[in-house]
Amino acid sequence: MSRLRTLSWDDSAGALVLLDQTRLPDQEVSVSCPDVDSVIDAIQRLVVRGAPALGAAGAYGVVIAVRQGAREGWTHAELLNQIERLRQARPTAVNLAWGVDRASTVIDAGHAAVLAEANAVANDDAEANRRLSELGARWILDHVERRPLRVLTHCNAGALATTEYGTALGVVRSLHAQTPLEMVYADETRPLLQGSRLTAWELHRDGIPCQIQVDGAAASTILRGLVDVVVIGADRIARNGDTANKIGSVGLALACQAAGIPFVVAAPWSTVDLDTVDGSAIPIELRDAAEVTQVGDQCFAPPGVGAFNPAFDVTPAQYIAAIMTERGVLQPDGRTGLDGLLR
Repeated sequence: MSRLRTLSWDDSAGALVLLDQTRLPDQEVSVSCPDVDSVIDAIQRLVVRGAPALGAAGAYGVVIAVRQGAREGWTHAELLNQIERLRQARPTAVNLAWGVDRASTVIDAGHAAVLAEANAVANDDAEANRRLSELGARWILDHVERRPLRVLTHCNAGALATTEYGTALGVVRSLHAQTPLEMVYADETRPLLQGSRLTAWELHRDGIPCQIQVDGAAASTILRGLVDVVVIGADRIARNGDTANKIGSVGLALACQAAGIPFVVAAPWSTVDLDTVDGSAIPIELRDAAEVTQVGDQCFAPPGVGAFNPAFDVTPAQYIAAIMTERGVLQPDGRTGLDGLLR
């Protein structure tokens, strides 16, 4: 199974090294980010993406800010301003702010302490992914009778979205290791096709049977009885269990409700935002219309027609059968706080 590593720290160069996900699946190339601007650019261009990976990237971004500030003579206020720029680079994925904040707690202790904390963020994420994937696979095998299983997933919540192994695809990997899967349907996932470009690449790389489908086919695939469980990741989970994920996720949840199959979410505890009471308070990132209206330089929309391009939607907790975290599998009711369900 995959040992793919999305990001690493190059100590000799003092830079964050990222697998450039905008170039996949055609090319496997890396990008080196030696300063704050290059880290922010990589985050916003989706060179690195996926909530857990953004948390680690944010933490290493603080390391870079501390190094750059010392080199360029920033005041403490200037350093904090650059750290806040990192924190706000993408608003929906709470892990980015979480990773930045965690590394920022030790900035007064110096570069070595911040780097140690960033390394800990990355390593903790890898361990959390393995644990939640085991728990999630066990829950699914206990709650879904059909064998071999047929799974549907949306966007990319694999090793590429984390530091290693994956969340939703981590669960898929754990399932396949225990009982080979019949099929994984990978939604292409608009607007940036992260399902067809990234998820299918990971599954094919690991020898897991998969097919790409357009987002508009997903509900029909579920209602036709071709899917046993839907497993997705998350970019933010509110206290009550409402969950933000890539646009199109809520439609899958509604289809699962109609079909009577489980819709489950897999994410590390760092994605849970206990300060956000419910999904109505989750900020939704709007992206450039060109991601919808054109492919490369070719425009497919009439001149002058724009596009509403939200990157995420929010699935109400009432449609979520289970949330897999490394701390346990939670079954939200939309009222009880997730921290309460752990007890």
